[in-house]
Amino acid sequence: MIGKLTGKLDTPFEGGCIFDVNGVGYLVACSARTLAALPQPPATGSLLVETVVREDAIILYGFAEAAERDWFRLLTGIQGVGPKLALALLSTLSPADLARALMAGDKGALSRAPGVGAKLAIRLISELRERVGAMPTGPAFAAGVAAAAVDLAPGDRATADAISALTNLGWKRPEAAAAVARVAERAGEGAGLEILIREALKDLAPR
Repeated sequence: MIGKLTGKLDTPFEGGCIFDVNGVGYLVACSARTLAALPQPPATGSLLVETVVREDAIILYGFAEAAERDWFRLLTGIQGVGPKLALALLSTLSPADLARALMAGDKGALSRAPGVGAKLAIRLISELRERVGAMPTGPAFAAGVAAAAVDLAPGDRATADAISALTNLGWKRPEAAAAVARVAERAGEGAGLEILIREALKDLAPR
């Protein structure tokens, strides 16, 4: 199994490239995001590779960063999402954008990817929302966050964790805190962590 290639970018094309490693040209399928990150031919670069073995073919999928590869693995584990569709999602949304869309339940963002309809978008949200926290760029509710909040009231702890999650997703702490505060005021003291994050993401989304 091939896990990484280092060589010269030979021929880029829509949906992939030929990677020259010591005179052997490897045909690698890539997202648009990875293709944009590769150097101009014939410069040397590296790709992380996911090897998919089928009855009729061995196909290499290349990634410029580990986060994209890990999301590819996660997405292709969902029924109805094959490698081609996973690359379409990763071409349309960065790992951070995917995390935001899943946590916010944003079907529209997911449906921007070619081949992703409303039903599949709902399935992705349903099956992956709870797993985003374990993924790169996802909101990691680390032990340190929990320990720092141990003396807080339940509502304050949820607020602190929601702000931490949003900052891990790339928002600046002041704007994350302001969004969570607005949601908490609207939703009341009983609002749980998932509600705070989901509604705050909607509040922060560009209009």
